[in-house]
Amino acid sequence: MRSHHAGKVAAVLAALAAFAWVGVAALREMEARRPPLTLTVLSGAADAQAAVQQMAQQPRVLIYHTHTWEAYEMTETDTYTPTETWRTKDDAHNMVRVGEELARELRERGFFVVHDTTAFEPPNLSDAYTRSLEMLEERLDAGEQYDYLFDVHRDAYSGLYNGSNCAQQDGLQMAYVMMLVGKGTGATGSGFDERPDWPQNLELAQQITDEMNRLVTGLSRDVKVKTGRFNQHVSTGALLIEVGNNKNTLEEALAACPVIAQAIANVHAQRTQENEPEKSG
Repeated sequence: MRSHHAGKVAAVLAALAAFAWVGVAALREMEARRPPLTLTVLSGAADAQAAVQQMAQQPRVLIYHTHTWEAYEMTETDTYTPTETWRTKDDAHNMVRVGEELARELRERGFFVVHDTTAFEPPNLSDAYTRSLEMLEERLDAGEQYDYLFDVHRDAYSGLYNGSNCAQQDGLQMAYVMMLVGKGTGATGSGFDERPDWPQNLELAQQITDEMNRLVTGLSRDVKVKTGRFNQHVSTGALLIEVGNNKNTLEEALAACPVIAQAIANVHAQRTQENEPEKSG
């Protein structure tokens, strides 16, 4: 009885061994037919280097607001808590909001943009330019490099503005824009020891102004040249941009930003193309 049972066990073990051998043989055949596995290892360092190179090729812009709390006319749909008339520390309604919109439009056009949202007005509006200059010097001394530095403000309404307070295109109302260039000579003629290269800044301001008016007739007023310095001595490409005035609405100011950005992009492309022969030579 025992030998009969042992015989059955031996037969089962033999069958299992044969099955295992067949399975191994089949697996070996499948493995032989399978194409070799190729692993592609992505180099994080290489990707980072490519990103840095791409960033280095982008035109670089710094946007800031010396008069950060300047604001626009309130409407039923756009209200804010004023710090004083036509001023607010609410960044959703002051110049920070306009700078944010301009930064977004420039980024969409391939610019690398830093938007400094520091409030430079407190504690005293009268020395806000001293504090914004400290910010500029800290950034530049730290090695930051920019092609353009835009101090974005809004203007004060003047009774000299006749007619509409907006330019219009396709039913869209856009706040007037104005570029301001400082000579640094001072009101009395003594001026600052360190002055802007204002003719170069004026040339850039005029090009952007002309391009804005080509895109939207009458959007930009004439470039204003003043005796103040407006921190434009820190670099060429430093301009003050007035987007609308206190009698405009925030909506009208924001509507002008795509045109401002497109004009800057077009002028940059033109200037880059003009400088290419010099670089290649």
